[in-house]
Amino acid sequence: MTASSRWVVDASPLIVLGKVGELHLLMELVDTLVVPLAVAREIERGPAGDPAVEWLLGEGRSSIRDTGGVAPIIAGWDLGTGESHALSWAAGNPGFEAVVDDRAARKCARVLGVPVRGTLGVLLLARREGRIERMAPLMEHIRQAGLFIDPETLLAVLRLADENPR
Repeated sequence: MTASSRWVVDASPLIVLGKVGELHLLMELVDTLVVPLAVAREIERGPAGDPAVEWLLGEGRSSIRDTGGVAPIIAGWDLGTGESHALSWAAGNPGFEAVVDDRAARKCARVLGVPVRGTLGVLLLARREGRIERMAPLMEHIRQAGLFIDPETLLAVLRLADENPR
């Protein structure tokens, strides 16, 4: 398990992990996973058959929680609904780490002292724990799934995964 074994997750990581067949990692890597109701509703508006939608209707259903409103300090950042609810939950529930990909949401989390990681951080943790054999092919699948990964970040991830000697 991770040092922070409680995560609250936004839509983007769920959608991307679903597209690359790795949603199971969320339940395997933490003791407690929270999917804010606002995030679930956002995902459920997606296309029928989408892996994240299917996951929320099945295994992920038990993680959905009504997380209440958005904290005023977070509302002032003008983030998306899902990011705002995830960060509000993490800010109001010490010990939770927010899993968000949006750059502005990650900046907000850092400013507020909320622990944060993104989809790539989830995958790196899974790699370190031996749940993913190789990161390089997975990074290509993630890029094809629509998550932008700049070349510098890609190289850093592969170095952290011990897959790039540079």
